[in-house]
Amino acid sequence: MRILYTLLAYLAAPVAFANVLWRSLRDPAYRQGWGERFGFGPALGAPGCIWVHAVSMGEVTAATSLIRLLRAAHPHRPVVLTTATPTGARRARELFPDKQVDVRFGPYDLPGAVRRFVANVQPRIAIFMETELWPNMYRECSRRAVPRIIANARISERSWPRYRRLRALTRPMLRDEVIVAAQTAEDARRFIFLGAAAANVHVSGNLKFDISIDSGIRAAGSALRAQYLHGRTVWTAGSTHAGEEELMLDAHALVRASVPDALLVLAPRHPNRFDAVAALLSRRAVRFIRRSERTQTQADTEVLLLDTVGELLTFYAAAGAAFVGGSLVPIGGHNLLEPAALGVPFASGPFNANSAEVAALMFDSHAAVRVANAQQLAAAIGAWLLEPGEGARVGAIARGVVAANRGALQRIGAMIEAALERASGSHEAGS
Repeated sequence: MRILYTLLAYLAAPVAFANVLWRSLRDPAYRQGWGERFGFGPALGAPGCIWVHAVSMGEVTAATSLIRLLRAAHPHRPVVLTTATPTGARRARELFPDKQVDVRFGPYDLPGAVRRFVANVQPRIAIFMETELWPNMYRECSRRAVPRIIANARISERSWPRYRRLRALTRPMLRDEVIVAAQTAEDARRFIFLGAAAANVHVSGNLKFDISIDSGIRAAGSALRAQYLHGRTVWTAGSTHAGEEELMLDAHALVRASVPDALLVLAPRHPNRFDAVAALLSRRAVRFIRRSERTQTQADTEVLLLDTVGELLTFYAAAGAAFVGGSLVPIGGHNLLEPAALGVPFASGPFNANSAEVAALMFDSHAAVRVANAQQLAAAIGAWLLEPGEGARVGAIARGVVAANRGALQRIGAMIEAALERASGSHEAGS
């Protein structure tokens, strides 16, 4: 089965790379790391790095607290973080600007590309985030006796039917002593079905609950609101997708009917859509400014287009309410725990397959509001902006839900330490 998969991967690789080239015409960020996608890149000075593979910005964010824990425990062991998207790479470099984390684009899952990459970085352990199941990566790690851990492992309800059909492919790669740190008991059951040994599968909880909010973020948000936003009543719509910005603007018009000075901070998920959203705002005759231009908001500014990367948390902290995107269109939703950890009351749409358990917990705890349209969103946002005390109460519940579900970081960290210790013992025995 792996041979057939590899043949298909070789056929798909030119198409995937052509897509990167095509996107690079519109987004220069896609011109980075072309050689890295085929396993080329500088070799590390010494063997024994910790390799973390997080495919996109969401997984990079989830891996942040884990990487910081590992760096603190192993300050002299390099960390290599690979990702597949420019936004993921950009976010990683913002989070780790000190160069102690080597950020690269991950190789395509082709035997030659993977072999070159692994030979260059010589990992002591490989940590794959969430649902990163790559047969040739796993095989090369197995061939070199590199332990593999799937951290924060999950298989969503939407993806499960597809993975079930791939059991003949996943079973050989998972049964070879791969450690699975599953988010939930259901995720654990699914990984066992796909081939992981039951003894190697553990329910660790969701690493995203261990979100690390810098102590200065809240203060920075307050300062931003007071100075740059001139004390306006603010709500932030984060990580929006095509089809959602129109709904945000409809909702904002309703909010402003009861809160005339309300300002919407609109943050599209993908940088390559910033100009398209700006064009939408112009077509609808909305008075807006772009954050990238660093111009001050005026009394008549209706929308601040957040067309920068890495500032969303600060603008959540500056807001009296929030909406988390990818959830009013069938994308699967984005990180609900960012506004929750900040104690900001937030709404989300019905499409939260990417974090169904987190969404259910928030809604069931009345820590967030589920909305289905612009009218419901406006009602929720307007209520919180008009009654800040009620917003603070809901935000406190959300923050409490996050605090009550922490602990996955330490559990996964302990699994990694045990695997590193076994790997070091095997290395010494074989030397």
